[in-house]
Amino acid sequence: MGGFFGVASKTDCVADLFYGTDYHSHLGTRRGGIVVVGKHGFKRNIHDITNAPFRTKFEDDLPKHRGRLGIGVISDTEDQPLLIAAHHARYAIVTVGRIENLNQLASEALRRPNTHFSEIKGNEVNPTELVATLINQEANLLDGIRRVQSTVVGSCSLLVLTQDAIYAARDRLGRTPVALGSKDDGWAVTFETCALPNLDYRTRRHLGPGEVVRVTAEGAEQLVAPTDSMQVCAFLWIYYGYPASTYEDVNVEVSRNRCGAALARADHVEVDFVAGIPDSGIGHAVGYASAAGLPYRRPFVKYTPTWPRSFMPHEQRVRDLVARMKLIPVKEIIGNSRLLFCEDSIVRGTQLRDIITRLFDDGAREIHMRPACPPLLHGCRFLNFSRSASELDLAARKAVNALEGDPNHALDEYADPDSDRYQRMVEWIRRHLGLTTLRYQRLPDMIEAIGLPREKLCTYCWNGAEPCV
Repeated sequence: MGGFFGVASKTDCVADLFYGTDYHSHLGTRRGGIVVVGKHGFKRNIHDITNAPFRTKFEDDLPKHRGRLGIGVISDTEDQPLLIAAHHARYAIVTVGRIENLNQLASEALRRPNTHFSEIKGNEVNPTELVATLINQEANLLDGIRRVQSTVVGSCSLLVLTQDAIYAARDRLGRTPVALGSKDDGWAVTFETCALPNLDYRTRRHLGPGEVVRVTAEGAEQLVAPTDSMQVCAFLWIYYGYPASTYEDVNVEVSRNRCGAALARADHVEVDFVAGIPDSGIGHAVGYASAAGLPYRRPFVKYTPTWPRSFMPHEQRVRDLVARMKLIPVKEIIGNSRLLFCEDSIVRGTQLRDIITRLFDDGAREIHMRPACPPLLHGCRFLNFSRSASELDLAARKAVNALEGDPNHALDEYADPDSDRYQRMVEWIRRHLGLTTLRYQRLPDMIEAIGLPREKLCTYCWNGAEPCV
């Protein structure tokens, strides 16, 4: 995935830029970058953050930066920001999203005279460089940004930093969030609103789908009005969004509490206490426990000083190792107990299966699992929040394959919670994971917990629904 932060200030922006970008570290673990423009032009730093957090890699760089305008990015894919010299401007650029038609757009661009790509890894073009190339083929920055929004299949939100402003653009269908904040001496633009309050910014508003604004220390000028067609990713609230953040005026933690309460209302199991799989399962579990009148307890304690988020490493073996090392069991709570766990989702199930085995080894009598969303049947085509090598690795697809001999058979029926096929799929997953019971959230209940109209949310990974736009 990834996230970005930009600052336009009447004074030096570097401290706000540093901390604001750092607040996006949960969205990626591969690359971090910042760029500031001052009286001597653009000053940029990019670091590998695979084995060390953003903060420690960039602290020594801060004294080298001075300026009133800057942008930063956490990326789980390519090196960013890029510095560009084009016919209409010198600028820096960062992007967030996924360009599904990357190769097609790159081929079309190369048909034009004097076009080339320099940021090549293997046979792949750097997606951010492709976006810059599309921008450069238009008469001005704004026309270039609008071309990116209209031609990219998937999603692409971006920040462009020039000598005198930051251009912020949300992707055409608003799949990823972009918000504006302000304080007395400047304005900020951010993916995560949780980056704003501790830096004394007040959230002003969220950009709409396809909206483009020009941000300076004096304010944000709308250059392109938003459209009415939105497909914001529902998984923001369920899984990868930060609990303190708000998207479309809906707070993540509050939404997760409602999601857990919905699970409790549909349930009648008798257990001793409720727990959440750290971290994103906790908000759901708190909501479940409160609605069910059950105690909330912590049978696992998360060790965070040295272990990053486990879903980010690209290699499954490393993900599993990190997941195991960071969760320390509390045997005195687990022993002889009937546990109900809330989890944000069941993706592959490999880490969860290990957790369940460890709980039974530590004396648990029963383990009941309540995922906060329906079974994931489709890999995401529009964002990079999941690094699965194949959607056939998904636990639900494995179940379909085991039951049908074909992982693609009757997927519409398997997405229907009232069908026999759905029930057989859930039972296969339950047995595969070794759970006492397994009950998934229903899609209407999840949507109600998020609190946005169904047509505004992307639910492709659960039901394969394409946007009607």
